[in-house]
Amino acid sequence: MTTQDPITELAADTCWEKLGTQTLGRIVTNAAGIIDIFPINYVVDGESVVFRTAEGNKLVELTLSDEVLFEVDSYTDTDAWSVIVRGSAKQLDTEAEINAAEELDLAPFAPTVKRNFVRITANQITGRAFPRGEEPPQSVV
Repeated sequence: MTTQDPITELAADTCWEKLGTQTLGRIVTNAAGIIDIFPINYVVDGESVVFRTAEGNKLVELTLSDEVLFEVDSYTDTDAWSVIVRGSAKQLDTEAEINAAEELDLAPFAPTVKRNFVRITANQITGRAFPRGEEPPQSVV
């Protein structure tokens, strides 16, 4: 007896739609051999992700290496999904970029001043969705 694989690979446009339904994700940096993960609130802007950050480790690490992973997931009692963006992060520095970012609906989660905008441009986006439920019997392969 075999079971059907319950995991569905999501198309890129579906991944972007899913990302647009959430506001909190995690960014993974890898700078000088040190891997870090940070929670961020974000908005989807076209096919990119924009977030705000204060001065600190996250911003320093992004200047050392712009390659990042960004992950968002969500679940209910009946189903779940996860989306991963592999891409590059760039601090917005021109007046036009900053003005455009300020027009986005992006306020800090924590009551802190976050003057730096960063855009993650996707090189690849992947996602999976699956129903939630009990583990099947071990004899089912």
